[in-house]
Amino acid sequence: MPKRAVYPGMFDPVHNGHVDVIQRSLRLFDELIVAVVANPSKQPLFSVKERLEMIDEATSDLNNFRIVAFDGLLIDLVARERADCIVRGIRAVSDFEYEFQMALMNRKLRSTVETVFLMPHEKYTYISSRLIKEVASFGTSVVGMVPPIVEKRLAEKYPPK
Repeated sequence: MPKRAVYPGMFDPVHNGHVDVIQRSLRLFDELIVAVVANPSKQPLFSVKERLEMIDEATSDLNNFRIVAFDGLLIDLVARERADCIVRGIRAVSDFEYEFQMALMNRKLRSTVETVFLMPHEKYTYISSRLIKEVASFGTSVVGMVPPIVEKRLAEKYPPK
């Protein structure tokens, strides 16, 4: 049976660290489901549709994965997708405590699902969607930190000053 993993996130917006984790995941699993969390309570800059489009364009050269939107419990999506694993990106020790807690809860809810923590390439460890949005909001270039489609969409949201 093929090994299938789910890589969940807000991806608001997707950045090069996310793309790197997707690429690394595809070397480990037969199939990857990139799951975009709707969660409007976090007041995302981009709609779910925009986030799905940006991920699709940023990863157009990759195979063996799908992009889906979801709300609700991640572990329910994992069950619906018949996945074996959850992939989480970890940039620094500060990410670990929260991710570890979530992994344990998911294990409690569905003991057959494993969580794998992947580090992006070190050149992306400082990048976060929050910082990307903050830098872009001041009209500063984010070239090299995000895929070109995201640069374009950020420029539309935050026109250069």
